Amino acid sequence: MLNNHSKWEKLGRIAMASENIWWMKTWTGPSFLANNGNGPVFDIYLTGRDDQNRSRIGRARINLEAAQPVFDIEPEPLLDLGELGCFDENGVSYPVITRNKGRDFMYYVGWMPSVLTPFLNFPGLAIKNDETGTFERYSRVPVLERTNEEPFSIGSVFVMEDDNRWKMWYTSFLKWGEGNEHLHYYVIRYAESDDGIDWNRTGKICINIENETEYAICKPCVIKRGGIYHMWYTYRGAQYRIGYAVSEDGISWTRRDDLVGINVSDSGWDSEAMSYPHVVEYGGYLYMIYCGNQYGKEGIGLARLPLK
Repeated sequence: MLNNHSKWEKLGRIAMASENIWWMKTWTGPSFLANNGNGPVFDIYLTGRDDQNRSRIGRARINLEAAQPVFDIEPEPLLDLGELGCFDENGVSYPVITRNKGRDFMYYVGWMPSVLTPFLNFPGLAIKNDETGTFERYSRVPVLERTNEEPFSIGSVFVMEDDNRWKMWYTSFLKWGEGNEHLHYYVIRYAESDDGIDWNRTGKICINIENETEYAICKPCVIKRGGIYHMWYTYRGAQYRIGYAVSEDGISWTRRDDLVGINVSDSGWDSEAMSYPHVVEYGGYLYMIYCGNQYGKEGIGLARLPLK
C-alpha cells in the first residue's frame, strides 16, 4: 500500500484551542476520526485542555472531502474528569472508538499527578448509553492495571476486532529517566481479549526503541488491508515524528519509517513536531489527523494519501 513514492498531501490545520470552548481553551491534543455513516462527514473525538491544563474528550464534525476546519463542536465534553482519587482524576485523553456487539466502546487514557515523577497514566473504558447518547465509565479502575512485569504507567492504546478476537496495541512504560527532565521511556506492546474488557497481555514488544537517540514510542493506529497490518505511531528523539510499520500477523512488526511519507513543514504550526496520528480509509484515500507543534498546542492537521 505504501512505497517510496507515497507522499501524504497536507490539507491544513483543522482545529485549535479556542477561548470560547472552556474544555478546549488552551490546547488541542490526540484525537480520533469515527465514520458515522453520513458520507464524508465524520465524527471527530477531540482532546482539549482547560485553563488549568486538565484534559477532557469532546466531539465535533468534519467533512473530510471539504478539508475545512471542524464544525459543530459540542459545548460540553463527552467524557469529563474522573472521581477524585481515581486514576483519571486529573484528565482524560487519547480517545479510541470501536464497536463491540452493537455498542460504542471508548478507550481512553486517564491522568493523575505523581510526586517524584510528573504523572501516572492508565487506560480506561467508557461505553455509550444508546438511550441517553452519553458515554459512561465501565469501571472506576483501568482496563489495564500495573503488573510486576509492567509496574509503571500504561498509555495510549488502539483496539480493533479482527479474526474473532479483540486486539490491542498499547503504550507500555519501561522506566523513568533521572534528572530534571524525567524522560519517559516507553514502547508499543500487544494484548488480546475475548470481550474487549478483560485483556491477556502477551508481553510482546511490537515497536521498540531503535537507537540511543529515541526514548518514546507511542500512540499506535492500525489498519488491516489485504491481510496485511499497517501501523502509524509516534516516536521521539529531540522532537516527535510519525513512524510507520508493517506486519503479517499484527504481532511481529517491521519498522519502515522511511516509507511514512509525511514530515514536518518548512514553517508554521507543524514545522517543529508531528505526533499522535489517527488514520482512516474513505473514498479511495487514507486520511490522517495528527497533532502539530508542542503535542498539538498549535493545532491539529489533516492529510490524505491516495490508495493504489
